[in-house]
Amino acid sequence: MTRDADELDRRFMAEALAFSRQHDGLTGTNPSVGTVIVRDDGEGPRIIGRGVTAIGGRPHAETQALAEAGEGARGATAYVTLEPCAHHGKTPPCAEKLVEAGIARVVGAAHDPDPRVSGKGYAILRTAGVEVTEGVMAEEASDQLASYLIRSIKKRPEVILKLALSADGMIGRSGAGQIAITGDRARHQVHLDRARCDGILVGIGTALADDPELTVRIPGMESRSPTRIVLDKDGRLPLTSKLVGSVKRAPVLLAVGNTLPAEKRATFTEAGVEILGAEIFEGSIALPELLEDLGQRGFMRVMVEGGAATARHFLDEGLVDRIMLYRGQVVIGEGGVAAPVRADTIPDGFILRRDQTLGPDSYLEWSRKI
Repeated sequence: MTRDADELDRRFMAEALAFSRQHDGLTGTNPSVGTVIVRDDGEGPRIIGRGVTAIGGRPHAETQALAEAGEGARGATAYVTLEPCAHHGKTPPCAEKLVEAGIARVVGAAHDPDPRVSGKGYAILRTAGVEVTEGVMAEEASDQLASYLIRSIKKRPEVILKLALSADGMIGRSGAGQIAITGDRARHQVHLDRARCDGILVGIGTALADDPELTVRIPGMESRSPTRIVLDKDGRLPLTSKLVGSVKRAPVLLAVGNTLPAEKRATFTEAGVEILGAEIFEGSIALPELLEDLGQRGFMRVMVEGGAATARHFLDEGLVDRIMLYRGQVVIGEGGVAAPVRADTIPDGFILRRDQTLGPDSYLEWSRKI
């Protein structure tokens, strides 16, 4: 492939990746995939069809892009951010639909580890005489599809650790409750991050000290508030807390030990809080088993928002897949709670993905390579 052709492939794959972000966090247990159909009739390549996995997960991106392209798809090139599916459900697999539409070439990004697909989608295409180019912008696509890939490979949701750090490396002050560390732009982005997640997780210490609500508070996006998950092996969450008080707006899942009395469980249930029995190991909730349970419930992306002990527990267990650090200009000083991780103490194996300025604040994001 020539350098110009390679650059052209990256250009259109970048377009497919950008288009796929439209439904990020809205496609259930299916990944939000992007597809663009490109045709060149001698006057240069142009996009004639776009598709993104529909809200809820169906129909898939390829189906929608082909529908928009119509007869123009015959002889065209399809750019897909994830290997086309190969398994039959109530509808034919996307790989077969691409063949039937007369697509001449398929350019793929991320590999699909699902055993029903893995390599089979590309095999269907090649058997039918379709030219296939794999791995274009694969790392970028894998990072964007991390929640789906991690759940497929590790059978648990992607774990995102989000922290707001003061200028002196603190995440709060002991006994002071919530402290505003960042400004409006950074807080707005945090709420956007929440809206992309299936769950927000905190320890009972943070729930008691800060009495957070953990909802999405952007006008028009309130319904995107994810399930609030509290690690509370002894069932100490007050029924008067903001979490319980807002349970009709967003679910609350309380992870408790199996020794919690039945009457205490019933009290939470009557208040609308769902109880999840968790295994206890050395006095704490066993996180790998908890994450497996969440994965079985369909959770794809869980954000850990607090506090320091809970964050450290996830880090020590090697269960963090992505780290989001917001750094503000506030100095907390004496009595501050030191951050469990800073920009200069990121664990080995993480790659810096984003470095942004948000008004007076800064934002850094790392993730593990999948």
